[in-house]
Amino acid sequence: MHPLPDGTLATLAALDAAADRTVRAGLLLPWANVAVETELPRLGLRHTIFHHARLVPPSRATAIDASFWHGLREASAQALDSLSHVPLDAVMLACTSAGFTGGPPLPSGTVTAFDALLRALTEAVVTRVVLATPYPDPVTEAEAEAFTEAGVEVLAHASMGLTDGYPEVTPDQVLALVERLPQAALDAAEALVLSCTGWHTLPVIAELERRFGRPVLSSNLAMALLAARVPAGVGL
Repeated sequence: MHPLPDGTLATLAALDAAADRTVRAGLLLPWANVAVETELPRLGLRHTIFHHARLVPPSRATAIDASFWHGLREASAQALDSLSHVPLDAVMLACTSAGFTGGPPLPSGTVTAFDALLRALTEAVVTRVVLATPYPDPVTEAEAEAFTEAGVEVLAHASMGLTDGYPEVTPDQVLALVERLPQAALDAAEALVLSCTGWHTLPVIAELERRFGRPVLSSNLAMALLAARVPAGVGL
């Protein structure tokens, strides 16, 4: 199913309306992340239930770096075990940057928020994007390279340079960040990607789609889309 003209939120609503059964998705959640549990319930999905288990990295850090990403991956098996009595249709590590920075293997069948972004772009037949993140520049550049390796061209990217404190980023700051992207790249892109599950981007999705006339895909929306597509037979 390709995105509808009204944008990503409309696509998600259409998938949910067409579902003929309830999907249960397990989310392995970084322990300081509050945005996922704030945003996903506000999508109003009737056929998708999200079950959360928190990941505490051995470093007990919240700032993104190799010890944080690897620690989340190491904690995933125990967190997933806490959901072992829930009949899950999908399991996602609700961290985008942990999906393209390497580390210990995840439990079988677990995908990351970065995988969900790639799946959403593939389903939409999108191959050219612009990228905005709250990350430090090197992390954003690593993500752009990962997209390129997966066949998605990043025409331009902008980042806030933050290693922590993503829940405190305001909607106005997200809008200002996107405005830093070159207009030529925005015009040529098929979608705008707002990467990171830890910042609150839902309040600006519709506004950005209105401004730029392009679908806007956030990490949290990508995870919701992945879960919503399960009844349609789209595998993980």
